[in-house]
Formats: sequence, C-alpha cells, structure tokens
Amino acid sequence: MADRPLTAGEKALWQKVIETVEPLDKASVKRIERLPVARRPQELQGPITAESFGGKPGTAVPLREQKPVPTRHGLDGGWDRRLAKGMVQPDVTVDLHGYTLSSAHGRLDGALQLSIAAGHRAILLITGKARNDDERRREGGRGAIRAAITDWLAASRHASDIAAVRRAHPRHGGAGALYIILRRRR
Repeated sequence: MADRPLTAGEKALWQKVIETVEPLDKASVKRIERLPVARRPQELQGPITAESFGGKPGTAVPLREQKPVPTRHGLDGGWDRRLAKGMVQPDVTVDLHGYTLSSAHGRLDGALQLSIAAGHRAILLITGKARNDDERRREGGRGAIRAAITDWLAASRHASDIAAVRRAHPRHGGAGALYIILRRRR
C-alpha cells in the first residue's frame, strides 16, 4: 500500500469510526486471558503404524492361510476415458506440499471424511512427484508422502468409500498428483 495522505472525506470518516469505539473493560480482558489455549497436536516421528495412533498392531496371517482379495476397479470405461483426457473437474483439491508425514496423513484423512460427508465424487490430491531412492537420500527424504499415499488409502477407514485412485492429467499436476474417485452414495 502506498503511503499517501488521507483525503478530507477519509479523515472525517475515520474520525466517526474513532468516536464509536469503546475501550474494553479490564474484567473482560482478564476473562479472555484466562481462557485455555488449544495445544498443538504432537508431531509423530518415524513410520505411521497402528501403535503411533494408539491402536493395537494387527497379527500377521501365515501365507498359507491368506486368501486373495478380489480386485474391483470400481470405475467404468467412461470414467477412465474422461480422467485420461483431463475432462473431470475435481470437486476438491488437497495439497500436501509442506506437510510432514504424520500431518499429511491427518490432512488426507480429514479431507476424505469431509468430502464423503459432502457427497463429492472426485478429489485432486497434490503430493509432489515421487523420487527414486538415490534422489530421496540426496534431497533429504523428498517424495516420502507420495510413496506412502497408496498404503494410507488402502489402510484408511474410508477405503470402502474409494472407488479408484488414478494418476492425474498433466493439466491437474500429472505425476505429482492423483485423482481419488469416491463411490456414489445410494
């Protein structure tokens, strides 16, 4: 903003505003100072596991007893064609740049919860491009969120509401973003 002198009209208007302001009384200021301040949530260090969120670890099922899970893609050919051509306009965009692993996981979970409640169908999730192991070591772990996204979505409490996850069209971020398509509520 440029430093310019106020016009006569602006000065008169400002004087009227000043005359209407009442100073706070000391009692209300003390009540406000006594209000509790919300604490910042604890940042989790290390890998995100069931224990880090206060849950119990799952027991490993022996390989002989494991049953294959049928894969359902959840989308018809029309959706895939529209996604490939960049014709789908996302209802919500979630950008995870600048987040730590634990805060990005929380942000993603919250965004999924709100989007499902709002009845959205398409979410654009911006993660940044995945890096290979050599680049990740050189650049201080960059690309860790992108590497963890598929595991987070598969283990999410909202996994049953996710119809598909697809790579974004270049106009929406390409390799640095994903489309999350949510199931339609019936």
